[in-house]
Amino acid sequence: MRAEPLSDAVPGSADEMARDLRAGRVTSEGLTGRALDRIARLDGQIHAMVHVDAQGAMQAARAADAAFAEGRDAGPLQGIPYAIKDIYDVEGQPTSCQSHLMEGHVAAKDSAVVERLRAAGAVLLGKLDTFEFALGGPSGDLPRPQARNPWNLDHHPGGSSSGSGAAIAAGFVPLAPGSCTTGSIRGPAAWCGTVGLKPTFGRVSRRGVYPLAPSLDHCGPLARSVRDAATALQAIAGHDPSDSGSVDRPVDNYVSGLEAGVDGLTIGIPRGFFGGEPTFSDDMRAALDRAEDLLRAAGAGIVPIELPPYRLFAACARIVMASESFAIHREALRTRFDKFGIIAARRFSIGAGIGAADYIDARRLGARLRQIVTAEFDRCDTILTAISLSTAPRATRSTGPAIWPLQASPWNLTGHPAIAVPLGLGRDGLPLSAQLVGPHWGEATITRAARVLERDSGWAAVPLPYDPEETP
Repeated sequence: MRAEPLSDAVPGSADEMARDLRAGRVTSEGLTGRALDRIARLDGQIHAMVHVDAQGAMQAARAADAAFAEGRDAGPLQGIPYAIKDIYDVEGQPTSCQSHLMEGHVAAKDSAVVERLRAAGAVLLGKLDTFEFALGGPSGDLPRPQARNPWNLDHHPGGSSSGSGAAIAAGFVPLAPGSCTTGSIRGPAAWCGTVGLKPTFGRVSRRGVYPLAPSLDHCGPLARSVRDAATALQAIAGHDPSDSGSVDRPVDNYVSGLEAGVDGLTIGIPRGFFGGEPTFSDDMRAALDRAEDLLRAAGAGIVPIELPPYRLFAACARIVMASESFAIHREALRTRFDKFGIIAARRFSIGAGIGAADYIDARRLGARLRQIVTAEFDRCDTILTAISLSTAPRATRSTGPAIWPLQASPWNLTGHPAIAVPLGLGRDGLPLSAQLVGPHWGEATITRAARVLERDSGWAAVPLPYDPEETP
């Protein structure tokens, strides 16, 4: 019989699985088999997976078990099942980017993140749903159905790492790396009740990941718990000279100080940044107030700070993203326009109307906004702000781009690390979340603060959406 999880391990987390593996309570083959069974049983409703490599996963799981038996331990991810967004290359597997334009494409090599997770002994189950080329969605004219939110199938899981958020919330995997250009890690994390960590720009290699807007693109983990996210970042962070945006800087230890708490830290709150937005719901307002109270009770100092208007960050990021994404897809738009889904075609085409002067002005403004935010960290150690102004909206059949109540793009524009951490459930039964932002290379600080919120909010005791074939 399986033992009860240790009290400080989040149920269903990679951390819990790692402890059970080393205690001999489970095997990687057993964990992987159960995950594959669950996917086979439930993914017809959720549509998180676009490709499952059951044979490869079981081979990797048996190899992990054999390594344990021989006394070889590559670290806390050895034997842990995960899945990855389908814009990451995996050798011998399709990279579809959820687009008809990529039909038949099979990757020749692993992406850098997959390479590092293989070295850490993690077990890849397959590829996860995304919006088309990480931008065009949700849309009904793509090769496969778009993922649904396991908390309520009538609501969005967020995007573009939609399958990553949904797969964790559905209990398929505890880890699911995503990508983030204007919020595609933290948005799905917030709406699916998972942790989403966007590292500092240049911290994780993007080699082998289909680009959207190279000056904004980040790679990072979605995870069941803050510790899982920190552990995953520890495995995938580091310099890669083949990625022009990668920074050659030593990697901090993100796990060792995770339980250090926030006593002595100063938390800045830009209340005007999110508090005056018309879509800021009463539930989210109460959740952010509670997060402030929890951090104060844990010993943090709270100071008010001011940031430039959110709309300035968002407009600047939109111009940069539209310009760079159009440059990437310009030839395909000219020669194979009919192969794009309607939302991707419209959104990519916007970039055709942006001139060089507009793009340069946006980059200059982005640099100035980055300086302003960086200066605020002279007054505080981390910033507490909203990630979503309300819970996940209902899914619709609209063919127009979705306008969602997210405040994620500023930190892609400035390159600061940011983490989304669940706080509880709203009155509609959907997850509520907060966002913590840190100084450049401050991942260890924001994960410490996020761990306090995860622990003291009681989120770890909130069960994931139950399996319809199990007793809730």
